[in-house]
Amino acid sequence: MTIASMKGVLKRYGNQLVLDYIDLDIQQGEIIGLLGPNGAGKTTLIKSLTGMEKIDRGTIALFEDEKNPFQNKNKERIGLVTQEITILPELTAKENLKFFAGVYGIKGALRKQRVEEALSFVGLTEHANKLPTKFSGGMQRRLNIACALTHRPDFLIMDEPTVGIDPQSRNHILEAVKELQRRGTTILYTTHYMEEVQAIASRVVIVDQGQIITEGTVKDLIKNIQHEEKMKIEVTNIEQVPILVIQDLAGVKSVTTDGNEMTIIATAGSGHFDRILSIIKEHSAILAIQADKPNLEDVFLTLTGKKLRDGGEQ
Repeated sequence: MTIASMKGVLKRYGNQLVLDYIDLDIQQGEIIGLLGPNGAGKTTLIKSLTGMEKIDRGTIALFEDEKNPFQNKNKERIGLVTQEITILPELTAKENLKFFAGVYGIKGALRKQRVEEALSFVGLTEHANKLPTKFSGGMQRRLNIACALTHRPDFLIMDEPTVGIDPQSRNHILEAVKELQRRGTTILYTTHYMEEVQAIASRVVIVDQGQIITEGTVKDLIKNIQHEEKMKIEVTNIEQVPILVIQDLAGVKSVTTDGNEMTIIATAGSGHFDRILSIIKEHSAILAIQADKPNLEDVFLTLTGKKLRDGGEQ
């Protein structure tokens, strides 16, 4: 079953084209890892998919309902975990869950059961009667997720659910996502942490400048750039290295810097790494060289020319 579908979806903010004829199908039971540079349109895509933003052109279907996708019976099958923590600070963890369950019309003994289930699922049972203001950032994120689960959604959208949290909470959330998939939940997951997508996604969709530029399994996407080579070079004075000269060399796909480290991706067998090293040596001493096999980060870098964690989101 197709859980969600976008066909030719276009969205503008004034003169700015934010979604540029998006085509996307999400099948039952998938975990879709949605990746894109900041400003690529990921959040707008999510808002459009849930009816929070009105699209300018195209069609959206939820649960194979294209005629009236945002009617209540469809919305009630969706859970949304936003980037912003949307829990109520004046209520305890249990009271928060009761409130959100009530929003979906869950009452009485069933509500009590769902609240207990959600607390247990995110590992907060022993903190049920505490205010979230007493929680760590990771615990607040887990409570935020629990609030989106009380009605047992068929389709869960998670927009940056692990921003700024500790590794233990991140691992707990990732394991919870995989368990939800095992239970049959379909998940759309956006993140700025490539390793999360590699750990959980059954399919990856990469968006840039409002367009889907590629999609596929992690394995397939990496396979597609096996014809490329990657080298990390640490230098003493990176500001003296002519980055633009290196970028203009034939066969060089991208050059990015992080402190005094350069990451260069070039066509395999192009023979340009010797030339690149010579150029660098003319301007700076080389401290270390590391050649790596391509990974998902390299796929992203090759296709967008950007690192995943840059800038500000649209």
